[in-house]
Amino acid sequence: MQNLQNLISQLETKIPLYEKTNSSVSSSTVGWQIEHSLKTIYQIASVVKNSNPQEYQWKFNKSKLFISILGFIPRGKAKAPKVVLPDENISEESLINSLQNVNAILEEWKSFDNDAYFKHPYFGNLNKKSTMWFLKLHTNHHLKIVNDICNK
Repeated sequence: MQNLQNLISQLETKIPLYEKTNSSVSSSTVGWQIEHSLKTIYQIASVVKNSNPQEYQWKFNKSKLFISILGFIPRGKAKAPKVVLPDENISEESLINSLQNVNAILEEWKSFDNDAYFKHPYFGNLNKKSTMWFLKLHTNHHLKIVNDICNK
């Protein structure tokens, strides 16, 4: 799987197409997909940053195992939490701002403790390494949707 920065760079190239839609792929715009991906990265990285690594506990999770074997997130199977849903005012400027915020927090990511964590609603507690796995998986999922919107 590609690294997260590469996936983000691919999303960045699609920012000029933020208003593009294709109802046969998704009811949302390219901009919505990009903003949702960036908000997800930023929000999750913020939670990891502010977590207490001493409280992290690993627990087997069959949903995580299934998705890691599958290697992708099936479309239309999960509902995004409100905190990562974009508002209606998506613009090229707002996407660039979100991109800058993500790049800044990912710079900080390097200094996070390995047991810093995020509690995923389906996969349970994900430490720094597992959280990065999820962020790549999720970003790739939305990048595929963006590419499908642009290519159909």
